[in-house]
This record gives sequence, structure tokens and C-alpha cells, in this order.
Amino acid sequence: MDLTLKIFAIFLLILAAAYFAISEISLAGSRRVRLTQMAEAGDSRAQEVLNLQEKPGPFFSVIQIGINAVAILGGIVGEPAFKGIFNTLLEPILPQQYLDTTSFVCSFVVVTILFIIFADLIPKRIGMSKPEEISVRLIGSMQVLIRLLKPFVWVLTIISNSIMKMLGLPTQNKTRLTSEDIVATVDAGAAAGLIAPTEQAAIENVMDLESRLVPSAMTAREYVVYFTLDESYESITKKIAESPHNKFPVCDRDIDHVIGYVDAKDLLRRVIEGKTFSLKDQNCISSIPAVPDSLTLSEVLELFKNQRSDFAVVLNEYALTVGVITLNDIMSTVMGEFVLTPDEAQIVQRDDGSWLIDGATPIDDLERVFDFGPLPEDETYETVAGFMMYMLRKIPKLTDRFVYEGYRFEVIDVERHRIDQILVTKVDDKKEQTSASEDSEQEEQK
Repeated sequence: MDLTLKIFAIFLLILAAAYFAISEISLAGSRRVRLTQMAEAGDSRAQEVLNLQEKPGPFFSVIQIGINAVAILGGIVGEPAFKGIFNTLLEPILPQQYLDTTSFVCSFVVVTILFIIFADLIPKRIGMSKPEEISVRLIGSMQVLIRLLKPFVWVLTIISNSIMKMLGLPTQNKTRLTSEDIVATVDAGAAAGLIAPTEQAAIENVMDLESRLVPSAMTAREYVVYFTLDESYESITKKIAESPHNKFPVCDRDIDHVIGYVDAKDLLRRVIEGKTFSLKDQNCISSIPAVPDSLTLSEVLELFKNQRSDFAVVLNEYALTVGVITLNDIMSTVMGEFVLTPDEAQIVQRDDGSWLIDGATPIDDLERVFDFGPLPEDETYETVAGFMMYMLRKIPKLTDRFVYEGYRFEVIDVERHRIDQILVTKVDDKKEQTSASEDSEQEEQK
């Protein structure tokens, strides 16, 4: 074989190696969601790629056969081809005893560089750029190779599967899409400008419904407006007029004995029709589902769907009422600040850069707004008020404060030992941080 044929053979081997490399990386990097969309749009090749991803053993066997065969042939053909060239170039300047060894090393380096760059690095970068589009283009030729090498692949698959079973590893790809994968994809889309910030926030909030518990979204016990069975007509109308809600729990004596709820619209209809009403009339009261405070928001959504309800009372393990939750509360959690009026917002940034925070604000909202990681022992409390009590290690009083992650948290409004408002200020001066911490320790000692 003359030099021209050898160079041409090396060129073909590089193309073959590039084909195997780009096939491997494109199929491995293809997203199932994108392939499913393409298959549903009528692209049968995308379905073939999905099928191959389910049982990738034969595919990777063919890839390894091809890559190793090409590498061996590349060494066999490339070494003598380039060795002759380097012999000619180096003969005038090197002693004869070093010529063959030096030429061999030089030819080995050249062949290796050519294969690394043109048969590995560049093809794989191309394959990673558009994996789904490339994989559907190559799936036909790859299926042909799989059929041609099926006997050899069959033997290799049996051997490799046996070894995988001995190691206790799965022989099939059972990768499932998780909520973390979706959030990561959404974040990448937002960073690329393909997803609007409002859409990103809404999608991530939907993912959080699986982990957020009922207390993070409910109306807490102390804020619940309710009626008793003995409530007077004047008191009922006054509460309805002063409250933004349209559904009110009805209790027997106190809030821990909820027997149902009334809808302000139903009461208004009776007034318009000239009828009187009494909460002792069971026809006015609708049944209300009770949910434990350990449920997640997604579980409450499912309960609302099954019971065709949008209002529930939340009970703790002692069957005491800790609050009420509505479908609107959950939707507000999903949409966040996009559906809240300024008066309803629990975290408000002031003109001077500080923040006013309602004590009932869920800690998830605090972590998101200030980009905190998980708060210390955050499984032991649900609200910012609980976080304050944990950090101060006491029932807070006015002006109690501490510094956390470069922010000073200060109690500015307390009502019957309940933290109503917290002022949060960015602290840049390390001296000020130390001073705030020392003040907090002195208050604790008192």
C-alpha cells in the first residue's frame, strides 16, 4: 500500500471514529422530554431513539466494537505511514541508531493527536450541541450496524449483563425525571432568556407544593375571623363588612370546635330576599373538611379536588385548630407576589433598602427572597417568628435583635408575646455585626 492510500485509509478511519463518538454522545445526551415531544409530533425516528435508550446494551456494544476496531486499525495503518515520512525528514539530522525509534514516537504522537481532535473532541462537542437532532439523524445507520453485528453484540451483551448482575447493578436504563431536573431545566431556560422570570417563579413554586406543608400557606389561628352559633346579627354583618374574606368558620363556643362554615354570599342573598338568618339554622351552614397540619400543599389540592371544596380547617395532633386554608391560599403560594396586593405582601422592601417582614411569613419565602440556604433547624418552625424565637432562644421583646448571614433581624412589633413585625437590615460593617450579636447575648442573660 503506497503512502497516498495509507493517508486516505487514516482519513476514513478518523471519519468512522468520529461517527461512533458523535453517535454515543448524542444518544446519551438526548433528553427524553424533548424526544417524547418529537415523537408525539410524528417523528418516528425519535421513538426509535427512545426505544434504544430503554435498552442501550446493544447500542453501546456496537459503539465499543467500532471505537476499538478503528483505534487498532488506526495504529496499524498510521504508524508505518507516518514513520516513513519522519524517517525521510529526520534521516539527515539524526544518527541511524535513533532514527527508527524517534520516527515511531513522532508517528504515534501525530496519529494520537489526529484521532483525539478529529475523532473524539470535535465530534463529541458537536454531539453535545444538539443531541436530539443528531441522534434522530444517525439512528437509522446505527440500527443497520446493530443488525449486522448482532451475533457479536449478543455475546458481548450476555457477558456484560452477567457482570452487571454480579455487581448488583441494573442492566437497563431506569432513569426517571425528577422535580429537581425540571427546576434545573427551568433555571437554565431562564438564564438563556427563553423563560420569563414570572414563569420561572411560578414553575418553581409549583414544584415546591410537594415539599411545603400546610402551615406555610394557611391563615394562622390568631388571624381567623369566625362566627359562633350565638353570634348576633349585628356582629355577623360587622365582621363580614370588615373582613376581606367571603367564607367564615362557624364554631360552637370557640375556634377549637368548628362545626362548618358560612358563605357571605349566601347570607347576602337571604338579606336581599328579605329573609332573616340564624347560625343555629343548619341550612345556613355547610360542612367543612378538616386536614392535619402535616399534609403538603399538593395533598391538600388533591383533597380539594376529591371533595369538591376550596376551604378547610387545619388541625394539629391534639385536634386543636391551628388555622384555615383555602384554594386561594395555595394559588397565592404558586403565583407569589404576582397576585398579592401591597397590603397583603408579607415581605416589603422600604425605600432605604431595609425590609419589613410579617412574623407569620413562611420561612420558605424568607429563604427565597434573601437567597438563604436552609435555615438552622428549619424543620422545628414554619414562620419567621419561629425563626426569631429559635435564634434568640427566648420569647422575643421589642428591639431584640441578632445578625444572620449579614442581615440584622430586629423585633419592632409584639402583640401578646406574638411577633408581629420584624425589621431586616443589611449589615456591611463587621463591627456592627459584632455589636448586634453582643447586644443580643446581653439581653438573653437579663
